[in-house]
Amino acid sequence: MPGAPAMFARLCMLCLLVQNAATATNETSCASSSLPLHIGVVNTQVRAASYAVRGRLLDRASEIEQQLKVGAELPFSRIVKCNIGNPQALGQKPLSFVRRTLSLMMNPELLEAPLLPSYPVDVVERAKEYIGAVPSVGAYSDSQGVALIREHVAQFIAERDGHPADAKDIFLTDGASAGVKALMQLMIRGPHDAVLAPIPQYPLYSAVTTLLNGTLSGYFLDEASSWGVVEPELRRALQHARDGGAAARALVVINPGNPTGQSLPKAVVQMILRFAAAEGLVLMADEVYQENVYGEAPPFFSFKAALVGLRQAGENGDAEAAALAARAQLISFHSTSKGFIGECGLRGGYFELQNIPADVRAQITKLASISLCSNVIGQFATGLMVRPPRSGEPSYEEYVSERHAILHSLAKRAQATAAALSALPGISCNEPEGAMYLFPQLHLPTRAIEAAEKAGVAADEFYCLRLLEATGLVVVPGSGFGQADGTWHFRTTFLPPEDQLEDVMRRLAAFQSEFMAKYS
Repeated sequence: MPGAPAMFARLCMLCLLVQNAATATNETSCASSSLPLHIGVVNTQVRAASYAVRGRLLDRASEIEQQLKVGAELPFSRIVKCNIGNPQALGQKPLSFVRRTLSLMMNPELLEAPLLPSYPVDVVERAKEYIGAVPSVGAYSDSQGVALIREHVAQFIAERDGHPADAKDIFLTDGASAGVKALMQLMIRGPHDAVLAPIPQYPLYSAVTTLLNGTLSGYFLDEASSWGVVEPELRRALQHARDGGAAARALVVINPGNPTGQSLPKAVVQMILRFAAAEGLVLMADEVYQENVYGEAPPFFSFKAALVGLRQAGENGDAEAAALAARAQLISFHSTSKGFIGECGLRGGYFELQNIPADVRAQITKLASISLCSNVIGQFATGLMVRPPRSGEPSYEEYVSERHAILHSLAKRAQATAAALSALPGISCNEPEGAMYLFPQLHLPTRAIEAAEKAGVAADEFYCLRLLEATGLVVVPGSGFGQADGTWHFRTTFLPPEDQLEDVMRRLAAFQSEFMAKYS
């Protein structure tokens, strides 16, 4: 991608100049305000942060929804929100085992014999086990999380990877995002601290880096090879941070990818771990889509498994592996929001620490303590995610059936959406491998790019706004995630139910033909 890093750096500098100018203007214009809290005194880092997934497009979609509610005549009858991985908002049913167990926990009176619903025995037993682990689901837990659930998470990791895990390394969080924010707050002290993050990347990482006044150095994923990660690009991003006077503290990897949907091969996971260890970077492994891998894609391989493999190689006499394993620091994240459980609103999640010194761990515990604890229902939802019914238990067959139906449908919808997108003029799309998203490239006519410039918006945002207003489909412009210079994309989920997806693709196909005809 010749020129992309330099252009990215120039864009960052331009944004900074614009922000500084806006700050001066706002402070001047608000100086006479009688209100103590006005835009001129709002933290400049808050104002500079952006989160494209819920940005201007969603605001416009909300306006259109209100128009539909009051009977406005538009070319469509409903908004379809393909902008965010929010499965239950688009019709995915909650898992029966999860909701039944939580219902008994929320209302333990139902466990009394005359009131007990006709729930399977293992649901009742699990609810009683969890209720016995805390004074009440309405009481604070330990700052690190309920001990029983952390034990269950450790068992899940051990079974997944085939290697032991320890509950003392587990912190339960309000979704993965809260853990990411806490760990980045721990590491970023100012502009002299940098984070290496993928481009394109889920904008949580860029937004939090901005909030903390840190430096983001992006490494570009290779679109031509299924959005792969290559070592030379990691080295370029690292050197870019150093050339700018910043010390790189962490390397973020999202696997399976968001927004790009790739699943990294085992050898690439191992390469990334070795690179981070050799360069003294804390590896932040965002693995919230680990159950979402489709078709012939490389199967999910965790960074924890790669670290254990490195340790074993060292124990078997590989001196280089032993040295790297001793230096490797890994923080892995998971969440109830994704996979097949899709419980976004319950805000459950965890992170696991590896090779983090005791004094640093104490600081992490302090950060957790400042918020007292993560929400307790979310903690138990995490427990239900990592410890589902076992073979032979009453709920097992139903659970397996529901899980299979969700994952099979996701895989089917992913393939159908990618095929439909690739068949459209002016759009190309990689094969889906994992997660809940596709990141197709838009090959926009020159006249469309010129129209976007005239409107004062990025070309892909111009496209997405026109798409929304013509069809009611909400997608996110690629510029909100970062992309190589001279390319334009959008991110879409494939979460609408199968019976609605055909309609979504028909709307998009009709719009694309009209758009290309208008601007070609």
